[in-house]
Parts: sequence; structure tokens; C-alpha cells
Amino acid sequence: MHRVLLLDDDEQLGPPLATYFQRFELALIQSLRPDEGLARLRTEHFDAVILDVMLPGMDGFEVCRTLRKESDVPIIMLTARGDVMDRVVGLELGADDYLPKPFEPRELVARVQTLLRRRHGQNGPSSLTGEPGLLNFEGLTIDPTRRSVLRQGEALELTGTEFELLHLLARESGRVFSRDDILTQLRGHDAELYTRAVDIVVSRLRKKLEPLECIKTLRNAGYTLALRRLTP
Repeated sequence: MHRVLLLDDDEQLGPPLATYFQRFELALIQSLRPDEGLARLRTEHFDAVILDVMLPGMDGFEVCRTLRKESDVPIIMLTARGDVMDRVVGLELGADDYLPKPFEPRELVARVQTLLRRRHGQNGPSSLTGEPGLLNFEGLTIDPTRRSVLRQGEALELTGTEFELLHLLARESGRVFSRDDILTQLRGHDAELYTRAVDIVVSRLRKKLEPLECIKTLRNAGYTLALRRLTP
């Protein structure tokens, strides 16, 4: 059973949500305080984190920033009223997805399941890791099986969303993917399209891939991988 940490100071939220998650073979454990949540993440295994923005002492953005220095565990941020700036900041800090409050439990479960399928490489409409074998480019090697990336021989630490985006572009290098194409592929379920999220993840990925100039933007069209593919 996958373990999910809910970091939210609303004591009334955790118990009923945990009961609901059990129906989908997900164990939800709640921490009410940021320090407690970070301590558990450092000492216990969790497959995903649901992180509220509004937390006492340390807000969710700082928790996300801290966590991203230590782990690539998938993170879903809960944003009050679906505020656009909350979404932008969370994604820039390395969150994989966001969901505005109030939310429907079934949608939250769907988001978690999508991240877990991608993370563990299970087959399905949201899985992009079914193709075995290395993808080799000038200065870049992608291993879909191990979900690892080498940039000029150096291992990169990518979040789940960053890896999936890079893998998507690499699998069909030369093809131009629109923002809507990317959102559909990465999310794997119907959701309100938020194209700014793609731009943010692309920006994060570009910085990690420097000095390689991997991702090319085609105005009013989308993104493509601009590296030469090496033959096996």
C-alpha cells in the first residue's frame, strides 16, 4: 500500500480523508506542523506528499523548498481559493501538481494516483515510462527504466514532473509539443488546463540542463528537444 503524507494543520481534514483514501489502497498519514512533517519525511518512507500552502510557523512554500533540497518525492500543493500566484510559486519551487481548496476527495485521489503511476512506471494513459532502453543525445542520456538522467556524464536530480517532461520530448525528439499536448500527457486525466504551469516546469528543467541548450521554444507552437539523437 502506498503511503501518502498530508501536511495540513486542519485537524478535521485528515481522519475522513484517510478513510476515503483507504478505499483506493492508499494509506494517508497526517502531520499538523511543518517541523513534524519534515521529520517524518526524513525518517519514514512516503510515496507522495500533499502539502497545504497555509501552515503555522513555516508556510508550504518554504516546506516545498526545503523538501526539494532533500528529496524528489512527488508533491501536490493545496492552494487557497486556487490563487494563481500560489500555483506559480509552488510549481517554481518544484511541486508536481496543485489543487485549489475546497476540493473533491475523488479528484485529489486521482491526482495522487497519476503521480504514483508515473513515479513507479506503471502502464496506463498517464505513464510515459513504458519504453525500455537508453535515449542517447549529444551530452544527454536518459534511462527510462531507472528514471535517471546524465548531463555530460553528471547525474541530475529531477522531480517527477521534470523527468516526465524531458522523457516526453526525448521520445519524439524533433516533434513540437504544444502546451496543451504536454498537459494532457503529464496529467493523464481531465483537468482545467493551466498553460503557465508548462512554462514554469520548462524553465526549471532548462536551468538544470545548462549548459546544454536542450529545449527549443517555437513561438505560438510549443516546445521541442533540440539535441541530436545518437545511434545506439
